[in-house]
Amino acid sequence: MMTVPATGTSCVVRPCLPEDLDAIDAVYNHYVRTSHATFDLQEPTPQWRREWFHAHPGGRHRALVAIDGERLAGFASSSRHRPKAAYETSVETSVYVAPECVGRGVGRALYRTLLESLHGQDVHRALAGIALPNGASVDLHESLGFRRIGVFTEQGRKFGRYWDVAWYERRID
Repeated sequence: MMTVPATGTSCVVRPCLPEDLDAIDAVYNHYVRTSHATFDLQEPTPQWRREWFHAHPGGRHRALVAIDGERLAGFASSSRHRPKAAYETSVETSVYVAPECVGRGVGRALYRTLLESLHGQDVHRALAGIALPNGASVDLHESLGFRRIGVFTEQGRKFGRYWDVAWYERRID
């Protein structure tokens, strides 16, 4: 567990616990309904979220939450990038912040803690896909050492239009 000062708040960043899953869904489902930041078109089921939780046991595949007082302010994860064994040392990272906590440093605190926790975990690269436009996410990733490696055009269709996805990477080891 780590207390991380964020702008206007002091969050506790810690590993995700089963009792966090409903609050994680509340944050994530906001983005499913209102944003192209996720390409999910339907809110995940509780069963899906439990499977997601078990796929992040620690090590290279982990989930962290930021707690601000009594509420979950956001979450971040490092997930399997692709199923083939040669990809094991690459992880795909993501971060979602509760809408009322955006702009207060919660995402940065989560991501910084996540990236630090990956050192020594046999992770070579952290990858992130950002649906464009998303200036805040681009700025966050670049400020934490990610660099743009390419843009896949019209990769997802949501809200009646196609969205490009910029891919970023950061060396971990």
